[in-house]
Amino acid sequence: METAYWLALATIVIVVIFDYTNGFHDAANIVATPIASRAMTPVQAVVIVATFEFLGPILGGTAVANTIGKFIDLSDLQSSVSMTIILCGCFGAIAWNIWTWYYGIPSSSSHALVGGLAGPVVVAAGPDHVVWGVNEFLTTGHLTGVTKVILALILSPIIGFWVGFVIHRLMSTLLRGARPVANKYLRLTQYFTAAGMAFSHGANDAQKSMGIITMVLLLGGFIDEFVVPLWVVILCATAITLGILSGGWRIVRTIGFAIYKIRPLHAVNGQLSAAGIIFTAAIAGAPVSTTHVTSSALMGIGASERPKAVGWSKAREILATWVLTIPGSAFVGILTYLAAGAVIGLLQ
Repeated sequence: METAYWLALATIVIVVIFDYTNGFHDAANIVATPIASRAMTPVQAVVIVATFEFLGPILGGTAVANTIGKFIDLSDLQSSVSMTIILCGCFGAIAWNIWTWYYGIPSSSSHALVGGLAGPVVVAAGPDHVVWGVNEFLTTGHLTGVTKVILALILSPIIGFWVGFVIHRLMSTLLRGARPVANKYLRLTQYFTAAGMAFSHGANDAQKSMGIITMVLLLGGFIDEFVVPLWVVILCATAITLGILSGGWRIVRTIGFAIYKIRPLHAVNGQLSAAGIIFTAAIAGAPVSTTHVTSSALMGIGASERPKAVGWSKAREILATWVLTIPGSAFVGILTYLAAGAVIGLLQ
């Protein structure tokens, strides 16, 4: 029991660190547009975003946590083995987050977590311990496991692009005869739209860590059923909020300036598009990538106005990172698990 306790504690610490890196990695997705459109100073943007980021996990339910916490099944393994697998998987996701942050690449923390966990599970326990959900989807149409996660991650940027495209066309038509003073009110509007986006991000992204920690508690025998404890909700809300406060300024330059030249109307439309999609996904229990949705919404907005002005080369770079994230983080998770096994073998 003592070994299980310390392994559970170490795993929870690693998951909280991942939650923190998720926050500072994804901070750019929320603060970039109000900063780039000069609606807020960096300090104002971070304070407002952090406040509503904290409220998101507390008030947003646990539907996404249930999805993430059940896409791998390690219940038939020893608790020490299962928790070692989860610990190594989360380390793989953290390593990928830090690498992409360092190079200013807006990759998906959700992709990184899925890949980071799935890789060590397949190597250590076998592919049958991953809930793929393919048969359930083909036979009953019910979305579950990896199928639900992957479909949400694939469809959300496509939806983000077209929602951004349509909303910007509509808003541009409505404001066609507006005077330049309208930009003042559009900047003020971002205090609400950025807050809404932060709330939706917290409601979706923090739940991923909540789901993993609850799974660890269940595997370790500390709880009897998969129900997210209140202290886990508060812990993950705090970690992701502290990550948001840390910035992520390298990625701000990519999101805010490299995809499309952002003005107040673009920022408002991008925030409305992303917030609506991310919060809807949170209610449905679908873990989506804020990075994917925000970037694709901005591309849709740019494509609806001046397609040639969109930084498509940067878009291709982002797309390549999206494709590589799951196998890349899975590879790092596998290497971590193999290294951990070698260290344990030397100590025995």
